[in-house]
Amino acid sequence: MKHYFILVLCIGMSLKIAAQNKEDAERARLIAVSQAGASPLYFNPADSTVPLIAPGNFDNPAECTVRNGAPHFFKKVSSGKPVTIGFIGGSITQGNQCYRPQATRYIQSMYPSVTMKGINAGVSGTGTDLGACRLRDQLLQYHPDLVFVEFAVNGAYTDGMEGIVRQIRQYDPTIDICLIYTIHNGHMKTYLEGNVPENVQGLEKIAEHYQLPSIHLGMEIAVLEKEGKLEWKSDSATVPGKIVFSHDGIHPVTAGGNLYAAAIARGMNKLKQHTVISSGALPAPLIADNWEDAGMYAPQDIATFSPGWSSVNTANSPQKQFTGWFPYIMKADQPGASFTFRFKGSMFGFFDIGGPEMGQVELIIDGKPATLADGGVKGARQLKVVPATDPNGSNVINRFNNFCNNRYRGQYEFITLTPGIHTITIRVSSEKADKIKILGDKQLEDITRNPAKYDKTVVYIGKILLRGKPL
Repeated sequence: MKHYFILVLCIGMSLKIAAQNKEDAERARLIAVSQAGASPLYFNPADSTVPLIAPGNFDNPAECTVRNGAPHFFKKVSSGKPVTIGFIGGSITQGNQCYRPQATRYIQSMYPSVTMKGINAGVSGTGTDLGACRLRDQLLQYHPDLVFVEFAVNGAYTDGMEGIVRQIRQYDPTIDICLIYTIHNGHMKTYLEGNVPENVQGLEKIAEHYQLPSIHLGMEIAVLEKEGKLEWKSDSATVPGKIVFSHDGIHPVTAGGNLYAAAIARGMNKLKQHTVISSGALPAPLIADNWEDAGMYAPQDIATFSPGWSSVNTANSPQKQFTGWFPYIMKADQPGASFTFRFKGSMFGFFDIGGPEMGQVELIIDGKPATLADGGVKGARQLKVVPATDPNGSNVINRFNNFCNNRYRGQYEFITLTPGIHTITIRVSSEKADKIKILGDKQLEDITRNPAKYDKTVVYIGKILLRGKPL
């Protein structure tokens, strides 16, 4: 009997070691990905190359609303347990100077003996619609303890935001969530008047409904600009006597990111005082058609591909910076190549890669060629099916845009349908977009020098997006 218990103990220890080794290997893989410039990735909150910001003296009670706080996170760090801090958002989150590294460095300084890991699930140019689809794959599977959600500038689509919140709560109710609100130029006047920007008002309704803490990152910035101490947008790296916030009016340079991070630092010090853990019961949805049913799927897991498609290992391709998002992509460069999948739900789409050689795709929905037009949904990328005679309709979806000039970029598209079971075929079109017109006069240098690079009809599919379930 004694030998039996020793055997059981050894097996248990072996399984634990194997699990730890698997986690360490995954962490090493993600770090390697991060060095190639991809995302999502682990990053180090204790990185000493990131300057340690101070919370500063700005004091506005409305800057951070505690609600139920982040008690699970603070309970873990107070007891010395390791934690993982996740970030999901757009380019302001993805960037390495806009706020994220500075904020996590400060949080690490609050508990210097605690082992912390950070996860960057920011994707440039995307909103809560794609965020709700990629949440599990790019963030939740790494078991974060605290998640910051940043989408105020990228559309602030409330249906998607509630979907993100509900998915996190359903996955693990002990994961604490904090909504953070970045700003664009028009928001500063609103904050100075003592109001909340219109797009943020919708997100605050979500925060209130689920009793989530929220932090307005731009209140101090608005005051500093009014006082003549901050330059919101400048081509110069420095302006005498002023803090330069950004070069483009949206993405903070390091000094601007420090101000965003200082607001988070003040908020974390405020949340730290709230230690009561609530019941955690998930309330009924605020928005009936929220995106809690959203997900994304590896193409070969749910679709059948015709001849003309090849699976490309991104790590060994010109698109290697996307390895963290897409371990492989499906590539086709000949018109007529198609893939088909079935699902039960109300929406489908794809998360793909844009670049100089991009072509266009056609859709066949439930056996019929589809004509599409803008869905008119503010803050989200949605197309809808319209009659073939609709003057605003198109029978192709162009995968080339003015961001595709001589570089690669993640992008996505959604198509809304009536709820039900659908068969979808996506086919590479023979039609070519007018890329010179799309780029405009200011971006013609590369296409003029290298016309053959652009005169192609290539499609790269990284993930299939669904609201519903594949069949």
